[in-house]
Amino acid sequence: MKIAMVSEGASPLAQSISDSTDGQGVHVAGLSAAMARAGHDVTVYTRCHEAGSPERVLAPGGYAVVNVAAGPAELAEYLNAQWAAERPDVAHAFFWTSGLSTQLAARAHGVPTVQTFRSLAVTEHSHDMRGSALDDRSKVERLLARQADWVVATCTDEVSDLTRLGRPRGQISMVPCGVDTDVFSTEGPAADRNESPRIVAVGKLAPHNGFSTVIKALPGIPDAEYVVVGDLDDEQVGAEEEHRRLRALAVDRGVSDRVRFVGPVEYCDMPALLRSADVATCTPWYEAFGLVSLEAMACGVPVVASGVGGMLDAVVHDVTGRLVTPRRPRECAEQITAILRDSFLRRSLGLAGRDRACARFTWDRVAADTARVYDRLVGAVSDAWQPA
Repeated sequence: MKIAMVSEGASPLAQSISDSTDGQGVHVAGLSAAMARAGHDVTVYTRCHEAGSPERVLAPGGYAVVNVAAGPAELAEYLNAQWAAERPDVAHAFFWTSGLSTQLAARAHGVPTVQTFRSLAVTEHSHDMRGSALDDRSKVERLLARQADWVVATCTDEVSDLTRLGRPRGQISMVPCGVDTDVFSTEGPAADRNESPRIVAVGKLAPHNGFSTVIKALPGIPDAEYVVVGDLDDEQVGAEEEHRRLRALAVDRGVSDRVRFVGPVEYCDMPALLRSADVATCTPWYEAFGLVSLEAMACGVPVVASGVGGMLDAVVHDVTGRLVTPRRPRECAEQITAILRDSFLRRSLGLAGRDRACARFTWDRVAADTARVYDRLVGAVSDAWQPA
């Protein structure tokens, strides 16, 4: 099958260069590589972010990446020209900006389209994640949700939000994000650490990622250090202020000597860093992928995560970790402390997390579930559409 992946804002190659916190790039890379292993011909179209980048690159995972020097409107024109010459069997768009380009180009060539949103404006509104300037985007997402041939949600919560946008439930599949269980594993080196209990969190320093919850909880977690991995979110208004706010909060709570902001980490170094943790925390207000929780579980590290979005599907409470209410520092402190104090519990939760990641969230499993969606659409369109 000839598959076109469209990821306008996030390149699958970025994960091997600098951006360890971009869940969309990791998602597209993992899914594309697994599809290529299954024998499919995969091309990922993304916006070129670096001058001088070659137009077409063969990724290590066996799929092609096409760097397009264009925004969403120009990307649609580029895709239209490419698909006129060589029509893909199916096009899968990631995020709403990619959906716009994909829908415009696919229509002329009868290419069936799959849409994965990653995050919805209506969801961000409800969780106070991005402010209030999302009305226009919400209207576009509603249109894309209705017009795509199929929609793939990445968590159960998102399915409910999509039905409220008018997408029939029978035309939505829930296929989660995956994890490379060979790279993220219990085997391998761990990053250097001191003797203090270590809590690790990963993400861009944006308010909705909930790092402040753990900082507020830290006075109730004796002796533990809190290691925050990730860069500022350049698209988040007031990102630098958030970094300063978190530092000031740590000083105010008397834990500044136990909070470390280590900045961005190469994605290839993430497994060792996670393996150095006693507990991984994922405490955003909302997160559709739950990627970091999966990566920690695959490394055999127990997870304390917000009971929302992708974490609800990934983390089994009291089996692979603990689920907590977002923005509840006391609850967070109680659950982290309970795990840190009990070495047998830590090991049990970690082993169960590893087992769950390997059983349900490998990229080959995710690709097989996604391929079933593609097969359904390709068969239907080939019967109904004839080129003009």
